[in-house]
Parts: sequence; structure tokens; C-alpha cells
Amino acid sequence: MIKEQQDHYYQALAAADQAAEASPFVCFMLQALLTAVNEVALSDQVSDHVSDQVMRLLRVFQHGESLKASELMAQFNLNHRPSFRKNYLNPALAQGLIVMSNPESPRSPAQKYQLTRKGLDKVAGK
Repeated sequence: MIKEQQDHYYQALAAADQAAEASPFVCFMLQALLTAVNEVALSDQVSDHVSDQVMRLLRVFQHGESLKASELMAQFNLNHRPSFRKNYLNPALAQGLIVMSNPESPRSPAQKYQLTRKGLDKVAGK
């Protein structure tokens, strides 16, 4: 976002320097943040797309079942945990399709995952 508005960024810095206070720069940054948040919110509303990998992940769960990441990976014969997290787990979590049993300790060895209502609806084609 800042890179796209680099000229305005430097103008705001110069104005803050000239005024000997941070207000012009703070206002610029707050506006840039607001724009970024609005873009993300809009893209979340427009895009409800679920990747093939995430859809495959959702179909592994039985109703009400909680599974460890290792159990999920075994379903797909996957061994590389970082790739599994990047392509399957994190997108499903970010879209609210699955939840962690222990969100306070995301890397806990006892961590399990379960479908949400939204995930169940996605599997059912709703």
C-alpha cells in the first residue's frame, strides 16, 4: 500500500518535518491503513472461493470429528508440514472453514482441527 503511494508518503513526511510535528504523517498513515482494511474487507466479501486443496481437506472430516494435522496429512500422503500448512490448513483457518481446538497454542502437539458450520455448508455445496 505504501509503495503504491510512495510520493504521498514522502510528502507527508516532509510536511511533518516542516511542521515539526507528526500529525500530517500520522493522518497519512491512518488513511493508508483505512484504505487497506477496506480493500481487504471488500475482497473477503467478493471472494468466497475455496481452493481445490482446501475443499479436499474439508471432505476428510466426518461430522463433529476433530483431527490432528498429522492425521490430516496422512489422508493425502503428505510429509512436508510447511506446504500442508500453506496450501491446506492456513487457508481453511483464514476462511473460517475449520477451527483449532486450542487456539491459544497453535503449534501444540495436541492441536486438533474441526469443521465449522461454514465448512460444513461448503462441503454440502451451500
